[in-house]
Amino acid sequence: MKKIAALLPLALLSACASDQPSLQTERTYRVEWIGERPLIDRSYLTVTLGEDSRAYGNAGCNHWFGGYSLDDEQLSFSAPASTMKMCAPALMEQEQRFLKALQSVQRWDFSATGELRLWPASGKPIRLFEDQR
Repeated sequence: MKKIAALLPLALLSACASDQPSLQTERTYRVEWIGERPLIDRSYLTVTLGEDSRAYGNAGCNHWFGGYSLDDEQLSFSAPASTMKMCAPALMEQEQRFLKALQSVQRWDFSATGELRLWPASGKPIRLFEDQR
């Protein structure tokens, strides 16, 4: 009985650890905020991490793609490329901020509400939720 009592705290800790969300590949996350600014109404930006270390998504006007590196909570993106469609100036500015912000990401975590946060070295994160489309 003493052995069971001694193992119970370890079982509880491992159960709690497994409740932590993990960053999933081949799952699309929808951007809600870039740093300190929310997205323009009705704009649609996404991030998908492929199993092949390639990331891609919608940047608001254009599709973007590039490489990424994921090691535990460390995450970084290579300079993303994108298609070349032109949109309204405000959407183009937001798209450029997003693509630039991706390049400064260094780590990721989830908030208590399940929001994925992609953190730069300093400043506010890119904030995303799993896309339900």
